[in-house]
Amino acid sequence: MSASSSTRQGPHAQQGPAARQAAMAERVLADGSATAAELAERFGVSLMTIHRDLDELERQGVVRKFRGGVTAQPSGVFESNVQYRLKTMRAQKAAVAERALRMIEPGMAIMLDDSTSTLEMARKLRLGEITPLTVVTNFLEAINLLSDQRGIHLMALGGDYDPLHSSFLGVSCVEAVQSLRVDVCFASTSAVHGGYAYHQEQHIVSVKRAMLDAAARNVLLIDHTKLARTALHRVVPLSRFDLVLVDDGAGADALRDLDEHKVRYEVCTTRGGEEPAGTT
Repeated sequence: MSASSSTRQGPHAQQGPAARQAAMAERVLADGSATAAELAERFGVSLMTIHRDLDELERQGVVRKFRGGVTAQPSGVFESNVQYRLKTMRAQKAAVAERALRMIEPGMAIMLDDSTSTLEMARKLRLGEITPLTVVTNFLEAINLLSDQRGIHLMALGGDYDPLHSSFLGVSCVEAVQSLRVDVCFASTSAVHGGYAYHQEQHIVSVKRAMLDAAARNVLLIDHTKLARTALHRVVPLSRFDLVLVDDGAGADALRDLDEHKVRYEVCTTRGGEEPAGTT
């Protein structure tokens, strides 16, 4: 192989498939989407190799393919990888989380689902300003944040670990939830439309439903991109929530839909600028 052809192959050309796919996933999760041609040039391999890599990443659920490229963004049947969701709509999620925290009092038992919206609550609870408190969650990201926090009794829900969501799911998780009773469940979802909450994945839906059944009160945290969208599986009617919290990016038509279905909601003021559209 000549020096010129080696240079043309780029810095990732000598990587094995697994390392290249990991680097490719990191790039797509950071950018949101990419074309196959862009990835082939960046990684110095053929389009055929890129498509094989993307097929594997799609099989793992990290991304989804479309004609000519790949995306990490959600669709009606595809929930974004948690690493992508962690980067999106942070200011909007922080706004609704800040309002949700005002509903928590010392001595309560609360439940947090595996959404990045409730993870913003966990970040604030880590400050230790609301204690004593019992926090129940199946989200590994939240468990790691709160595991060493004095004044918080942390209950980690077990089950089958799902690395794409960084959470514990499955029948054993549902059974663990059903054995508990908490004061408030804080949850999010992928889409809200026509008086219902929706999500792309059935195994996520079953855990969310169990969490809502296990709480005396339920609060839904959503950023405005969830409104007027649908996903494959209906979770629950919005009437199951005592309050829906949404950021101030919500449009008039989307809020009108909530009004027409007699949903109790509050619009939360966002600090900072707009960020890319995200998911739960």
